[in-house]
Amino acid sequence: MSAEAIREKNVIEATLTTLVMANRILARETIIDNFGHVSVRHPLNPDRYFLSRSRSPEIVTRDDIMEFTLEGEQIGDDPRKPYAERHIHGAIYKDRPDVHAVTHHHARSVLPFTMCDASLRPMFHMASVIGAEIPVWDSQDEFGDTNMLVDSMAMGHSLSRALGANRVALLRGHGAICAATDLKSVVMISIGLRDNAELIQATRLLGAVTYLTDGEIDKASAMLLSPMPVARAWDYWTARAGFGGI
Repeated sequence: MSAEAIREKNVIEATLTTLVMANRILARETIIDNFGHVSVRHPLNPDRYFLSRSRSPEIVTRDDIMEFTLEGEQIGDDPRKPYAERHIHGAIYKDRPDVHAVTHHHARSVLPFTMCDASLRPMFHMASVIGAEIPVWDSQDEFGDTNMLVDSMAMGHSLSRALGANRVALLRGHGAICAATDLKSVVMISIGLRDNAELIQATRLLGAVTYLTDGEIDKASAMLLSPMPVARAWDYWTARAGFGGI
């Protein structure tokens, strides 16, 4: 094997290891329950992405990871069942070249915001990473009554259009998607979204919520999504998920 082939293999394996860790972290932090998923764009081929087979994220291993085209077609002949909602990931990667990691989850504190007019705008600095705009996508608008799963490319692109250039979008009566430039950042955004939802609900019991300004959101999120804070947070989450020392 050539030195270049070895380098490429190492890049891919490092990406897949991080993807497994992201699954376990999001489960440990109660972002993703027995359903939900996280993916990463192929580091060497932007027209493909990696995602686990249909399995609860808490028990995902390296062997569970599958490779897909952006149309959701599986690469290889693995007979195991993929996630029905893999089209969320492919559509976002196809529409957003800047996105390299995506989560879809049903964090319980976030769900009420998918079904009411209360704002989920950041109210504290650590949640600034979710961005100022949190659009809500309603599958009813284009698809009527469904099983509520985003299980086709048409639905995936519809959701992606609602997401637009933002980092987060809500799915009415379903959950949320988060998008970022890398796996560690998308984990930070997913956790920040959950925390922000919890704090808004607690604050509303005491009085009106004071949200961050656009400038505060821009400056705080740029700081928090820079390498040092992301690395520090990642070390904390990996230790909590049982990966201490990796």
